[in-house]
Amino acid sequence: MADPAREEFSDLIQRFIESLSGITDRLPFDLDRQKLRSITTFAALSVAIVFVLKLLRTPPEHQRRQQRPHNSASGPSSGRLRSNTGFPSSEVISSSGNSRVQDAVDEFFRPVNLTLEQHVRHQLNEGRKVTCQLLGIILEETSPEDLQKHATVRSSVREVLLEITKFCDVYLMERILDDESEERVILALNDAGLFTTGGLTSEKVLFCSTENGRSSFVRQLEPDWHIDTNPEIIHQLSRFIKYLLHISPKKSEGAVSSNVYSSSSVEQFFGCPEKS
Repeated sequence: MADPAREEFSDLIQRFIESLSGITDRLPFDLDRQKLRSITTFAALSVAIVFVLKLLRTPPEHQRRQQRPHNSASGPSSGRLRSNTGFPSSEVISSSGNSRVQDAVDEFFRPVNLTLEQHVRHQLNEGRKVTCQLLGIILEETSPEDLQKHATVRSSVREVLLEITKFCDVYLMERILDDESEERVILALNDAGLFTTGGLTSEKVLFCSTENGRSSFVRQLEPDWHIDTNPEIIHQLSRFIKYLLHISPKKSEGAVSSNVYSSSSVEQFFGCPEKS
């Protein structure tokens, strides 16, 4: 007679592999099943063995509870008791197997909580130079006219920007209307502590008098990433810059190049996703 544990073990592995196949069918890109078959099978088998061995281990307390009816039963009723409780029905085994496999699959594919550093590095995709507009992204102000009155660094972006400067050469740039605006911006960045780590300096904050001037700065610096709020500049640079991030409260409409990303803020795109 076959060992029920071995049969269940084999069944769980098979169900686990089938579950993985179902997941690959829902991926938003095509996979070469012929090339990946051996790798997928090996990986699925390895993971299944780890999870199934844990799932099949019966705690000592549970074993003792199962033994009590067998030892304590006596007389004609003992046979009926054993026949009813000794082995679960096939429906129960199947249901238990499905539940265990699903639990194993859910555990294996559970999202990993990344640190801010890990998420920033992942989003940068090995980029080493970043150029970024100031207004509406790093600063609270949204127009050059605002900078003639005040300049304020957005508190929520500070930590993410400092993290980016650890891995990238960062240049900040903006269009201004007068020299006093430049002074306010530099002072605000310094007061926010953005010049203290050495990754960002005042010499890497560039100013111009036109929107085309900002685009020209980017072309000259040839960054891996450029971040901007102006959709026209994003469109113009999409042919020359590897990655672009369009900061906008609304999602971009119409055709967008494959190297252009959209987000409501830098911290939302590069920062850790909110935990549900």
